[in-house]
Amino acid sequence: MARTTAGGNAAFHNFHNDYAHIEDPNERRRLALAEIDKAPFGWYHVRAVVVAGIGFFTDAYDIFAINLVTSMLGVVFWQYAQTKPGIIPTDSDTAIKVATSGGTVLGQVGFGILADVVGRKRMYGLELILIIFATLAQSLSSASPGISVVGLIIFWRVLMGIGIGGDYPLSSIITSEFATTKWRGAMMGAVFAMQGIGQLAAALVALIVTTGFKESLLTAEDAASCNGVCQVAVDKMWRVVIGFGAVPGCIALYYRLTIPETPRYTFDVARDVEQADEDTKAYIQGKPEGRPDEVRRITVLADSEGRLHTPKASWGDFIRHYRQWKFGKVLLGTAGSWFFLDVAFYGLGLNNSIILGAIGYSKGGNMYEVFRQNAVGNLILVCAGAIPGYWVTVFTVDTLGRKPIQLMGFTMLTILFVIIGFAYNTLLKHDGALLALYVLAQFFFNFGPNATTFIVPGECFPTRYRSTSHGISAASGKIGAIIAQVVFGPLRQRGAPPGSSDSPWLNHVMEIFALFMLCGLFTTFLIPETKRKTLEELAGEVPGTANYDPGSRSAAYKTNPSPDSGSGENVV
Repeated sequence: MARTTAGGNAAFHNFHNDYAHIEDPNERRRLALAEIDKAPFGWYHVRAVVVAGIGFFTDAYDIFAINLVTSMLGVVFWQYAQTKPGIIPTDSDTAIKVATSGGTVLGQVGFGILADVVGRKRMYGLELILIIFATLAQSLSSASPGISVVGLIIFWRVLMGIGIGGDYPLSSIITSEFATTKWRGAMMGAVFAMQGIGQLAAALVALIVTTGFKESLLTAEDAASCNGVCQVAVDKMWRVVIGFGAVPGCIALYYRLTIPETPRYTFDVARDVEQADEDTKAYIQGKPEGRPDEVRRITVLADSEGRLHTPKASWGDFIRHYRQWKFGKVLLGTAGSWFFLDVAFYGLGLNNSIILGAIGYSKGGNMYEVFRQNAVGNLILVCAGAIPGYWVTVFTVDTLGRKPIQLMGFTMLTILFVIIGFAYNTLLKHDGALLALYVLAQFFFNFGPNATTFIVPGECFPTRYRSTSHGISAASGKIGAIIAQVVFGPLRQRGAPPGSSDSPWLNHVMEIFALFMLCGLFTTFLIPETKRKTLEELAGEVPGTANYDPGSRSAAYKTNPSPDSGSGENVV
């Protein structure tokens, strides 16, 4: 029998003593995970959301701030260009934006796999260190005779993208594995909603620095004449906007490095029953990790090695699991939905300046007005559409369900892009009409597939492959983002006079985006509804449920209906 512990029971429930008398490691696992699933919402849940959310704030800030910065780079580094002085070349603009997405793909897959191999705790925080370092280095970059500023910024943005990519699977699955079943969707949605706050912060910082350098910016009528004090001011502005992205990351870093390992990983992958019991208690108490009796821990570890029913992770088991259509279709559905979504989401989002230009929010009589209008226009899009969409998802995802929200979002986006594409020239003649439709599109992106494609992959896969599968799904999305920039970026200028920045094909690009949204609607039918279901049930470990996989060998599970979950729960 396991040794009981004393102390602290008046302040925190002692899960260890509850299960210390149970010798069967499968039963201890089942009971401990059931406690996590049924735990009442508390400050430890809020702490997990905040720690993950601040990192996601940083990710979004760094991704979307570049949309506001590239026009500043043109003023600083192309002021004396022979053609279009003060304007960054299209190829350089595209390369800088695509660099982040390219690095993100590597980070999502790489960190996703590593988090399943070495653990969530060991990887969590490393990606934030990489983001902070690359962000600061980026803000200090400058051209030299041997290398262009574009090359330097691309290098640092690829590294930053790797860190950002690692944050996607790690923040999702850590929140998921610590969450109570009843409010898991809201917790994960709240983490992802920080993306909207990050976008808002990027526009606010750009507006603040623009106001701060107002007098210098007023000296130039346009980008070509922004030299002297104006050029110096813009050089300082873009460095502040980029560099500020490291600040929230520094705040969150300590808490990420000290978060305990998720009990699910410790049970199912590390197969350390004693440590998992202690980690469960540590999480509830807000401690970095549990500290079991080492002698007892080693004894139980050796004893439970062959007795735990959950299969060991391996490439053979990975292939066996996903070769089954009922599991393989889920990965196809999450990856496909994210891919189709991000083609339109990033194609639209990273080119907001072009959209704002089309509706009159990037024009001005001097450089102060140009930069101010661009920042204010982005604030309008984010506040009017994106942020409300994120938080409506948070408040409804555990009642309406993930799948209905995603289906509704893709349907509305298909309709909106059809209207924008086919009525584009007519809409331009009516003040505010195009802006209203873009705000609606932003709302249904976020009260729709942009949120649910992040939430569902963090829930519907087994613990041993959850991070890898989420990383694969997220990487599929970023591949879509790259396609949006490399293909649709130049395509929108088809038919424009040489040297012009006009986008005569923008309406047709919107029509193509409508087709991608329709495809996303169909791939949504491949994913399961995860609302109020335990992670073990979704992973196919609970006999008697639709997803049950006999290969999981989790015969110790029994299912009884739970009033809290509305489905089979891992309860006695």
